[in-house]
Amino acid sequence: MLETVVVPDEPTERGALHAALTQLAEQDPLIGLRLDDTGDAALSLYGEVQKEVVGATLAEEFGVAVSFRETTTFHVERPVGVGSAVERMGDDVNPFNATVGLRVEPAPVGSGVRFRLGIEPGSLTLAFRRAVEETVLCTLQQGLRGWQVADCTVVLTESGYVPPPPYGWSVYSSSASDFRRLTPLVLLTALRRARTTVLEPVHGFTLDVPHDTLTAVLPLLARSDAVPLSTVTRGDRAVVEGDVPAARLHRLHQQLPGATRGEGVLDSVFARYRPVRGEAPVRRRRGADPLHREEYLRSVGRQA
Repeated sequence: MLETVVVPDEPTERGALHAALTQLAEQDPLIGLRLDDTGDAALSLYGEVQKEVVGATLAEEFGVAVSFRETTTFHVERPVGVGSAVERMGDDVNPFNATVGLRVEPAPVGSGVRFRLGIEPGSLTLAFRRAVEETVLCTLQQGLRGWQVADCTVVLTESGYVPPPPYGWSVYSSSASDFRRLTPLVLLTALRRARTTVLEPVHGFTLDVPHDTLTAVLPLLARSDAVPLSTVTRGDRAVVEGDVPAARLHRLHQQLPGATRGEGVLDSVFARYRPVRGEAPVRRRRGADPLHREEYLRSVGRQA
């Protein structure tokens, strides 16, 4: 639910840090590792405590002292409607030996990202089809506002390529690289037409506190944007259940002891995503940006 950038205290240990983080990410499914185009290591984590554990593990087991930059909440994007786009070989704006048409559709919550063929089976070679599918999944790691796109179906609606001559290979023939470079342009054009909404993670919580501290706890929950859904009294204890944005959970943990004389117990678990209230946050994009065509084409080495 959280993301933070990890940097070594000694710049010369960047390689050792990357190797150690890669090993930790392979061992722990709750850790996601992503290297950006500047070489920084971004970690996806479940909570602030896990960040402290990672720091201690890197120091004790790998001998790498690190610092963490500010932690941000990991949001997702979902398509709002249906959007389509196509770029064909021979078009003035398409410098690649490939035709790709894609349609983006919303999918049921929790279904993830699915890729389907909307063309005749066999009309595109297996290598080119895989190139499109793999690029679609990779590109959707960064949506219109930079967040991972979730719960959508992408349909390949049109394709075309230049086959090689009967003997040998020609520079004019299509390659998997043509499809890999063209697909992000088509996909994000379709996604832009579909539009997306940004969602934030929400945790369900159970808070067990002394009953006489409720008058202090309820305002604390309100300041954390938590929504109590039920309150049950059990003797001299009160149990409050509800929802709280993941971004406010760490703050709630920090302030709870002062409001409950240190006797409050807070448990939480991820529940769902909900649309962000107010202005949607933007995540800095990394790598070649298909949303800016000329810049993208320069980056991938082909210009229209």
